Amino acid sequence: MGQLAQCAAYRGTTGDGIMRRRARKGGGRQVDLEIRQLGGRGDGVGEIDGRPVFVPFTLPGEQVQVRLTGEKAGGYKGELLELLSESRDRVEPACPHYGPCGGCTVQHLADVPYRAWKHGQVVQALQRRGFEAPPVRDLTVVPEQTRRRATLAAKLAAGTVQLGFHSRESHVVESIESCRVLRPALVALLPDLRRALQPLLTGKEIADVALLESDSGIDVLITSRQAPNLQARQGLAAVAEDHDLARVCWQPAGARDEEPEPLAIRRPVVTEFAGVRVEPVPGAFLQPTAEGEQALADAVTGWLDGMQGPIGDFYAGIGTFSFRLAKHAKVHAIEGAETAIASLWQAARKHDLQGRVTAEVRDLASDPPPADDLVAFEAVVFDPPRAGAKELTQELADSDVETVVALSCNPNTFGRDARILVDGGFTLHEVRPIDQFPWSGHVELAALFTRD
Repeated sequence: MGQLAQCAAYRGTTGDGIMRRRARKGGGRQVDLEIRQLGGRGDGVGEIDGRPVFVPFTLPGEQVQVRLTGEKAGGYKGELLELLSESRDRVEPACPHYGPCGGCTVQHLADVPYRAWKHGQVVQALQRRGFEAPPVRDLTVVPEQTRRRATLAAKLAAGTVQLGFHSRESHVVESIESCRVLRPALVALLPDLRRALQPLLTGKEIADVALLESDSGIDVLITSRQAPNLQARQGLAAVAEDHDLARVCWQPAGARDEEPEPLAIRRPVVTEFAGVRVEPVPGAFLQPTAEGEQALADAVTGWLDGMQGPIGDFYAGIGTFSFRLAKHAKVHAIEGAETAIASLWQAARKHDLQGRVTAEVRDLASDPPPADDLVAFEAVVFDPPRAGAKELTQELADSDVETVVALSCNPNTFGRDARILVDGGFTLHEVRPIDQFPWSGHVELAALFTRD
């Protein structure tokens, strides 16, 4: 048996390398079981009494002793007490925060089986919807330390600000000093930002700290119940100067529709799409990595190359794909967030693209364009949130649109939407899975559908 990885979630190791965790008093039933597969969130899955048991930090083929701690998805949650045998696919986690930090769940899995697991997430989601041999290409994995956008949690504990990611299924905040996922500039900001946040936090409040490394510098949006006092404002302004941040803003918790208050602005926040400079509002959605964005954009523009439009870009955001497509086609961008469309339209006007790009605010979940209106588009692109685009795909299935490019951050809802399109006469030609969230259960994809 090889030496097992040290993991901060465990209290120690025995001499033979088997990890043990002190059992909590009053805990539930203890069982021995075999881990048979890796679940969608990265938990090992065994079985007891005909019901699944989900056990974090375990791998298929391992024999484990666990404590049943609750119910989950028709089965049980399990806490690992002892690892009785070790998978050959187990490796030592690279991050010192692995375990307590809920940001990564499978750093203990070797690279080749990790890629197979991520790829399998997409294949299985489609197979569950009746696609026997779905055309899923190899997984594209973005490099480490490339994530440019993240929302951290900040909480005061024993007089010290904890700034980092939540622990798994917990309000506990794991204060991070390093990260294998975030860009180095974001990690370098954390110590000074942690100190500056202290006057802002009181009691048990957990504030959100959204970070974005844009093309013009880092953008920080703090959301909390308590407004920053003079000391907090001065501290955050000093951090902005010391780290040359582009912008720092504050927003009251529970007031997402309220315009954030600027605390420090050194220059406009800018992100560029195909040469078009867009100025997003604080907290605007952007693909988490530039590398992943490029992989998605390559799929979209490659599949739609040569089309002159109009192309419908639904859930367009601030124009991630609209402006790339506008290089050769007319594009109509539709998005539910007014602030996103405002940023997109402002950029279109500044770059004299009004003749090629038009924009519309519309709630696509509750009010998608009807099938008869969709006939105006040569092709449609849609990039919905995790809930997918059920209503839109139903209209597309009933329409005469011949080409659809679907982007998704949830293989399960994508599988549902893909089934609707295929049942409506489309053929699924290709799926490209893209891993923008290394060592987690999240996987994104781009897919091409056409009517033959």
